[in-house]
Amino acid sequence: MIEEKLAIVTGASRETGLGFETAKQLTELGYRVIVTARNVDSLAALADQIGAIARPLDITDDKSVQQFAQEVEQQFGKLDALVNNAGAYFDAGQQPLSAEMDFVKDAFDANLLGAWRMIKAFVPLLEKSGHGRIVNVSSGAGSFTDPVFGLPHHPNGVPVYALTKLALNGLTVKLAKQLEGSTIKINAVCPGFVATYPGTAEWGARPVQEGAKSIVWGVTLPDDGPSGGFFRDGQPIAW
Repeated sequence: MIEEKLAIVTGASRETGLGFETAKQLTELGYRVIVTARNVDSLAALADQIGAIARPLDITDDKSVQQFAQEVEQQFGKLDALVNNAGAYFDAGQQPLSAEMDFVKDAFDANLLGAWRMIKAFVPLLEKSGHGRIVNVSSGAGSFTDPVFGLPHHPNGVPVYALTKLALNGLTVKLAKQLEGSTIKINAVCPGFVATYPGTAEWGARPVQEGAKSIVWGVTLPDDGPSGGFFRDGQPIAW
């Protein structure tokens, strides 16, 4: 009998979003998936569509994360994959010198520290899996080399959002170094410019299904797969 794998996907409360599509693709691969969001009411209906489990979670709150980790441990005893997808604070049209510091703090708390909290809380359960995978959903906006959306190039500026993703990529590298020798692999994945909002397809955004496949690739890496890298569509991005 093949043991069912368990995955957590944060930030999955939008039907057109990457979190929900990633969870959907993982359930189709046979994973038991827990999807999380602050508002569990809107999440529950979506979870029912794909046979996932909906749980409330605030990744910016230490107590919320710890309680959730304890619940998962008590119910399942281990975790096979953690997808840190939750994120926000896309400050289009802004510039660094006009950024409000409270906005900056909130953005880093959600986009960087939220993933950090989740990883710290769930590494013990990922170790029990024997093949734990962590995927930090990042962005080309947090790279130097992306010719369209990179740090020197992004047409909408997004200084705060970009810097949170740059830091998330750096955290991924540092964690991979610490986890060397373990069975856990951690990578940052850029899903690309994805049509998660109406009208973005007309701007050249690709289908959300394609972006989610990048994330699922990171979840389903073989034991000899990479760790500590930054990828899109399974290919490394020089950042």
